[in-house]
Amino acid sequence: MKIRLGTRGSRLAVVQSEAVAASLRARGAEIEIVVIRTSGDRLAQVALADFGGKALFVKEIEEALLAGQVDVGVHSLKDMPSDLPDALTLAAFPLREDPSDVLLGRRDGGWDALSAGAVVGTSSPRRRAMVLARRPDLRTEPIRGNVETRLGKLRAGDYDALVMAAAGLKRLGLNPAHATPLDPAEFVPAVGQGVLAVEARQADRELLEVLRAVDDTRTRLAALAERAFLARLEAGCHTPVAAYAWLDGGTLELTGVVSSPDGVTALRASNRGPAVDGGRLGVALADELLAKGAKAVLDASRGR
Repeated sequence: MKIRLGTRGSRLAVVQSEAVAASLRARGAEIEIVVIRTSGDRLAQVALADFGGKALFVKEIEEALLAGQVDVGVHSLKDMPSDLPDALTLAAFPLREDPSDVLLGRRDGGWDALSAGAVVGTSSPRRRAMVLARRPDLRTEPIRGNVETRLGKLRAGDYDALVMAAAGLKRLGLNPAHATPLDPAEFVPAVGQGVLAVEARQADRELLEVLRAVDDTRTRLAALAERAFLARLEAGCHTPVAAYAWLDGGTLELTGVVSSPDGVTALRASNRGPAVDGGRLGVALADELLAKGAKAVLDASRGR
């Protein structure tokens, strides 16, 4: 079977897509990688929250899928909105990479090495809120660009530290100096962080069967629990929302956070249950936070 695989053109996106392509080639598929420039790539210097948020990294790839120009789209799951076009489905979730964030400084020592007023680069409302919750004396400043560009800005002294996803660094084979891993149970990652999503048309039954070969069941169960949490909250890129699910045998454990942008208010809860009930657990956890006042926090974050 020949499969046209659509991807963004950044080095990280291509590396991620090549990993999926290699798995499919090993199973006899013929893969053509098609690079698609997304709105998020064209708007590389602006705040995504002001221009449609996460969907900007997937919109054109989904349009190419719907138009039959490609057969499969490979995305970072954390870039995907909660709702998909009706004709598309998330066909596979390959094995999850490290879901945690990493604090990158200009010297060793992690948080303790940062003086009061130090500038931490991040354009993520979630990361900004969590940085300020831990160290309200720090300053956060937006930063855009690919992984290498951001690291270059840190080396140039434009920032005192960055917070970045461990998954991207590892997939690119990068091991920056002065890196401090942040425990995902405490500095809770974005929904789907470290997960690749393989998207296809629901009507392509033969292709969907082929894609099942690259699906990791444990990753799927965790990803769907996190996405159910996000969908129930009706949260988007404007809001500091985090969730992390992991499996302990047949039990899924899920932690979720809804925060104010300044990190002053942070509502957190956890639950656990059978892994096969991950979607229900995600909804239940969101309902628990909504009962604690999460809607008011979310509305304030959206400026309502």
